[in-house]
Amino acid sequence: MFELKGVNVALATPFTKDSVDKEAFKNLIHYCKEQGVHGIVPCGSTGEFSSMTFEEKKKAIEIAVEEAQGMKVIAGTGDSGTDKTIAMTRAAQDIGADACLVVTPFYMKPADKGMFEHFATLEESVELPIILYNIPPLTGVTLPWKVVEDLAELEGIVGIKDSSGNMSYIMTLLEKVSSRINVVCGWDEIVLPSLAAGAHGMILASANIVGDYWLKIYNAMQNKEYEKAVEIQRKIQKLARIICATGALGTKAGLNYLGVKVGKCRKPLMIGDTLSYENKEEIRIELEKLGKIKAEEITFELEGKEIQSRFTTAGITPAVIGDFSLKIGEALCGEGAEVAHIDLLIGERKGPVGEAYAIVLASDKNALQAILEPNVLVKPNTLIIPTVKMKDMRHASIVYGPAQAGVAKAVADSVQDGILPEDVMLIANVFVHPSASNRKQVYINNYKATRHAIRRAMEGRPTKEEIMEVKDNARHPFRYCP
Repeated sequence: MFELKGVNVALATPFTKDSVDKEAFKNLIHYCKEQGVHGIVPCGSTGEFSSMTFEEKKKAIEIAVEEAQGMKVIAGTGDSGTDKTIAMTRAAQDIGADACLVVTPFYMKPADKGMFEHFATLEESVELPIILYNIPPLTGVTLPWKVVEDLAELEGIVGIKDSSGNMSYIMTLLEKVSSRINVVCGWDEIVLPSLAAGAHGMILASANIVGDYWLKIYNAMQNKEYEKAVEIQRKIQKLARIICATGALGTKAGLNYLGVKVGKCRKPLMIGDTLSYENKEEIRIELEKLGKIKAEEITFELEGKEIQSRFTTAGITPAVIGDFSLKIGEALCGEGAEVAHIDLLIGERKGPVGEAYAIVLASDKNALQAILEPNVLVKPNTLIIPTVKMKDMRHASIVYGPAQAGVAKAVADSVQDGILPEDVMLIANVFVHPSASNRKQVYINNYKATRHAIRRAMEGRPTKEEIMEVKDNARHPFRYCP
């Protein structure tokens, strides 16, 4: 008998130009198996089911069943209409799935009676165990707990996945129906409190990437090791937050960084939109912190010397980084008045960057050498040049306060992490909006932007391939231009 519990992966779907990429999908499933998870969920929200044809969904479920190797297969079979949902669920049943995950009807949004009849009709039409799926951020519909309470009386309804992110809703479900059906969390950020409240497990997008961490959390909670579970969840909380906000885009970016190649999402999902370039870089940094992306030996060829370092390459860093006459990096982080935009140059002391550094420092009264603390210059030497004219002391205090502090800390951390050699010089053009007021956010955004810009400069990114991939959909961040 099927029981909904444990750690289940809401699988991403790798695509070829016109179908499901079977080999890439198999590799992803094998990777999930290695993480020790209990189940896999093809054709869910993370799997971009709404962008797939009936035949593509059948193919994905078939691959999942063939490759599961003991993991439970929960097939996403929901659709906007009842007849289409029944057809897909019957197909999953014939293929051999262990259960089905059925999202609430969307677009044509029924009220309580229509919602109940949709699931009740499905339950009468199939033998496959049914898991209700509540995800109002995507469907625009909340499955009322009173309807869930009635549906829980039906023999074929065995559980509910809640991806509302609303703890009060989960608490109500646990109060009303957990004695009859199992409740699992589908919102990565609140897994820990959900388990503490009595949830039976999870179905998560981020489990594609860090399924092993979620397994540790689940096991710790089962063993009543609550402090251990809290410690682990905090380590992955930022990654969970980004994945919740970016869905399939963030999930695929993380997997690609790990070398589990799943390609890109189908349109209308695009990098630079729901998944910003900033968050794409932050996913990489979080995976480095977790040890999921390993540091590798690289060589800096600088001023006739070879300097050995360690760089978390993610498969995109050259083994030898040379030609330090001039390296260019750029990044934008944040939004609104506190947005940070960094353009920087990295180069040898005796090269054009070193020469420009000396000229600007002597001639531009607004240029400032970055400091970590009073009278302590950051190494390598970094010159900050404001790109917006400062008209008052308040604006100047933000540029020379939190903005420069963020730049300096990012440079120091880049050296410590092996990304940047000390024997170079940096010139950073720093944009701080005149109306910026949140000093903490200015610091954070300039720190992030500088870190990202340094990485891009050192790795020679964006590459030609990266530019070609986004050339048709890139937009200026400060101007809407369709």
